[in-house]
Amino acid sequence: MAQAPNLQDPAFLENPFPFYEMGRQMSPLFIPAAGMWMAFRYSECVGILKDNESWLSGIGPAETADAEPTMLSSNPPRHTRLRGLVNQAFTPRMIEQLEPRLRQIAGELLDEAAKRGECDLVEALAYPLPVIAIAEILGVDPARRQQFKDWSDRIVASLGGGGAGGPAASGEMREYFGELCAERRARPRNDLISGLVQAEMEGDRLSLEELLQMLVLLLVAGNETTTNLIGNAMLEFMAHPTELAKVEADRSLIPSALEEVLRVSSPVQATVRRAARDIDVSGQRIDEGQRVVVWLAAANRDPEQFPDPLTFDVARTPNRHISFGMGIHFCLGAPLARLEAKIAWEELLKRATNFRLVTDAPLPRVPTFIMRGVTSLPVAFDPR
Repeated sequence: MAQAPNLQDPAFLENPFPFYEMGRQMSPLFIPAAGMWMAFRYSECVGILKDNESWLSGIGPAETADAEPTMLSSNPPRHTRLRGLVNQAFTPRMIEQLEPRLRQIAGELLDEAAKRGECDLVEALAYPLPVIAIAEILGVDPARRQQFKDWSDRIVASLGGGGAGGPAASGEMREYFGELCAERRARPRNDLISGLVQAEMEGDRLSLEELLQMLVLLLVAGNETTTNLIGNAMLEFMAHPTELAKVEADRSLIPSALEEVLRVSSPVQATVRRAARDIDVSGQRIDEGQRVVVWLAAANRDPEQFPDPLTFDVARTPNRHISFGMGIHFCLGAPLARLEAKIAWEELLKRATNFRLVTDAPLPRVPTFIMRGVTSLPVAFDPR
């Protein structure tokens, strides 16, 4: 038995890594106050994520028939069906075709900031790039993006019990998307909402409830993960200027550098699974129905998997981090997040160098242990 720190404490959000180090020595841990287990080692986390028969998503019996689980919290065969339908609309080809438009958006966002020699990177680039992109992909009005940010922030703050605004924000978002779905059924366009409305597999289509759940998930996940990845990259590069210099000298290192950011400062720190049966994990019996927090971020620093895990190495290979999960729930938007972050940093390094923070105050953190990122990142730089 062990006692976890206060997972909503700003000090923990700033530096959870000592807890992860301790956890790996004792993993898996049972936390009586939470009534759940925690897994920290790479082998444990991978084993749990890959075994979708023994480890289930969702909260279990508490789910009611009139509140069907989302794709994220569902299990086969429901998950298989939902993923298959969404894959028809959210295709790799669609993502590849976005690159010119993403580069245009990033360039327009950065041109003004580059002239000033300073900006809040979250406000100037890390937030607007993915939210404009997902809005255009879905086919919603870009003028609503401030509303999207408010909805998304409130939903994210509610993850892990960190805030109470999530259900209301989700309801408002669902109402808006409900109107759009009805419009696209009547007048389809070349956008993702139209594709989801029309997606069909063996005569089966997404219900309105499933469509709404999917759109909320895509908007929040498509926004927050990439925003945090771009911002976390800046923090890691400023903390490791020698590694940043390697990237500036060889821009082909940007993709592998971003994979290392994903490893050491994962935008998603943890996920949760539920035991489908009594099961042994590293000699500890976990009973059927008990939940396990799978600490992705702790697994990503496991020395059994990563040599010198505390070293930030932009050329690290192999780099089998699990920041996007693993198994049937591997992040649907991972290719889009990688593409957006790559373009953001390519365009940023074309315009700026010598990055530095312009504040000594602690940076405001995303207020949930489930995710890692900052909500403001004021930096100065030298225009190129």
